[in-house]
Amino acid sequence: MNLEDHAGDIIRKARQAANIAPENAAKAAALAPAELAALEASGQITKRPDWAGLAATLGLHAGRLEAIANGWLPAPIALTLWREIRPIATTRDGNTVNCYLVWDEATREAALFDTGWEAAPVFQLITENQLQLKHLFLTHTHEDHIAALGAIREKTPKIFLHTNSKSAPLQHRNRANDFIHLGSLRITNRDPPGHAEDGVTYVVGNFPEDAPNAAIVGDALFAGSMGGAKELAELAKRKIREQIFSLPPATLICPGHGPLTTVAEERAHNPFFG
Repeated sequence: MNLEDHAGDIIRKARQAANIAPENAAKAAALAPAELAALEASGQITKRPDWAGLAATLGLHAGRLEAIANGWLPAPIALTLWREIRPIATTRDGNTVNCYLVWDEATREAALFDTGWEAAPVFQLITENQLQLKHLFLTHTHEDHIAALGAIREKTPKIFLHTNSKSAPLQHRNRANDFIHLGSLRITNRDPPGHAEDGVTYVVGNFPEDAPNAAIVGDALFAGSMGGAKELAELAKRKIREQIFSLPPATLICPGHGPLTTVAEERAHNPFFG
């Protein structure tokens, strides 16, 4: 699976968040404005930028940014340790979004994290694995993450919704220090806003055979990048450091777009942090 953001996307996000004009960023990169525009649009290098100058201007880590431009990907992750997690990717108009189905092996109780574009793949997995869908956890309420909400609630009207949305009824809003039990699994929530006002990360723990925790992060963090935050970028980065990077290094990161990664990978390779 390709990264959600290529090097050009990362440059554009960082430039916009820092409110730096394209011509100033181009000058720092020793590129013509048209060359920088082409790099931002495609991620392809036709002329090697001054990575150090560009990264310093944008607040990025130069070596990590160049590594992504040269094809860095996180190490492939086999989900054999997390037998009860299934990523589900659905696509509409070129936008591929991930949701995640998690269940307890003994009780077959299941939770869905975000909905993606379509409900059919979710219910197919539920049927194949003979599961009971009990909970729906939303990382944020952008359209691609909740598009199938109506279809899922129609088919499972007793499902319990969890969200940080201020418009949700009080009984469905996450509370600090909540512990939700899914059989033997335990689900807690952390609060990394920035990309979305109602952004929340869910941490699933107590897996069999001491498998590391899994953090379903929505669009707060991607492999090698982070969700767009613009004027809230510094808040978003601080919250990622405090709420996600503080998890154990082996923690599985399940992002809303792009490949799976880990806390250790992102601490070491994400150019927004360094």
